[in-house]
Amino acid sequence: MPDLHRRMPPLPCATASVVVAALLSSVCFAQAWPSKPVRLIVAFPPGGGTDLVARIVAPRLSDSIGQPVIVDNRAGAAGLVGTEVAAKAPPDGHTLFLGTLGNLSVNPLLYPKLPFDIDRDLQPVTNVVAVTFMLYAHPSMPVRNVKELIALAKARPGQLNYASSGAGGAPHLGAELFNLLAGVRLVHVPYKGSAQSFTDVIAGHVPFTFDSLVQGLQYMKDGRLRALATLGAKRSAVLPDLPSVAETLPGYDLTNWFGLVTQSAVPREVVARINGDMARLLRTPDARDRLLALGAEPIGDTPEQFGAFMKAESRKWARVIAEAKIRAD
Repeated sequence: MPDLHRRMPPLPCATASVVVAALLSSVCFAQAWPSKPVRLIVAFPPGGGTDLVARIVAPRLSDSIGQPVIVDNRAGAAGLVGTEVAAKAPPDGHTLFLGTLGNLSVNPLLYPKLPFDIDRDLQPVTNVVAVTFMLYAHPSMPVRNVKELIALAKARPGQLNYASSGAGGAPHLGAELFNLLAGVRLVHVPYKGSAQSFTDVIAGHVPFTFDSLVQGLQYMKDGRLRALATLGAKRSAVLPDLPSVAETLPGYDLTNWFGLVTQSAVPREVVARINGDMARLLRTPDARDRLLALGAEPIGDTPEQFGAFMKAESRKWARVIAEAKIRAD
């Protein structure tokens, strides 16, 4: 009869060999990265706030990693097209996704049957920037502050429109939270990205929008848009004399963010490398000053911190979506 006890010891050794081989493979993969250009997906058309931040970050990340970082705009369906492209990309670390509050924390709440799963298919790398949002009006509108807008909206219920970058995006959420707290009904007009929505607000086709300072600052400076208030809980350091909506509507708070994620199967060593490179470039005076001038505050946190933040944002906005009865148009 075979002596089973004499034959057992090689098994742990074999198992250990497999583990060691896997670890060595992972380390070699990380050392070889990047072996080709890196694609940075943005789920909106060129010219929007996310795109502007991506084009500040991309060349600086390229300098850090020694390979081109190419911004790839994949717009459509409220950011779902770009998010799906990112989620289904090869998990080799050469495709990154600069997602937003809407892309990564809100769309899964509004679209329960997505062809991808944020938690399963993507992993956090770092939160890149927190973005100041504004309430803008076309200069022809007879309002100069939040109180006057609320009075006009109550006098003309359901007659005032607002533009957004698409259903479920931060502009949509900000406007519907405003409707809820102010007791008014501004009517949603969704577009395929902020660049398109700003074009129609500037042209006077839609009178209002709730969108980023990154996107609208130049239009404010040249008089094509009027800023009524900031949307964060506090005033913006870029425009300290402009009141926040919360000064009129206590409890109002919307701050968008743009964060970097990649495919869930990308090795942790590669994620750590990208995280470290991003953190360093966001601390450089050149990148920091460029972003702050747009109203985008650099962050550069850890993957764990960003992952926890994304989940907290989902919980926060799930409550707002339910209370305001926000729907994907």
